[in-house]
Amino acid sequence: MACCLLYHGDVVPKDVNAAIATIKTKHSIQFMDWCPTGFRVGINYQLPTVVPGGDLAKVQKAVCMLSNTTAITEAWARLDHKFDLMYSKQAFIHGGDAVGQTHTQLVSEGFHGDKKVKKTQNKS
Repeated sequence: MACCLLYHGDVVPKDVNAAIATIKTKHSIQFMDWCPTGFRVGINYQLPTVVPGGDLAKVQKAVCMLSNTTAITEAWARLDHKFDLMYSKQAFIHGGDAVGQTHTQLVSEGFHGDKKVKKTQNKS
């Protein structure tokens, strides 16, 4: 599986190499034996951007890891289940009212349009 580490800010290659070594030795991320694992690294020395009034704090460095995994299906399933719970409580319905959609349009075209895709995928 491939991993890409994208660094921003006050980061030096020595720290990046140490982080990769830690990832490999601690086994907090499980890699398959049958698949070679390579790390792509990008370093942008510009400090991470902060939106004024936003939720994120100003920091000197940040990293984002992108990786492909088959475990993502479980994460999406959990997210979908949580959304269904919120939707059953009529959460998010006001958003459709704001753009002029009816409840029926939201159900058929918007929020649960992904259910049609899932049903189609499960049949094949």
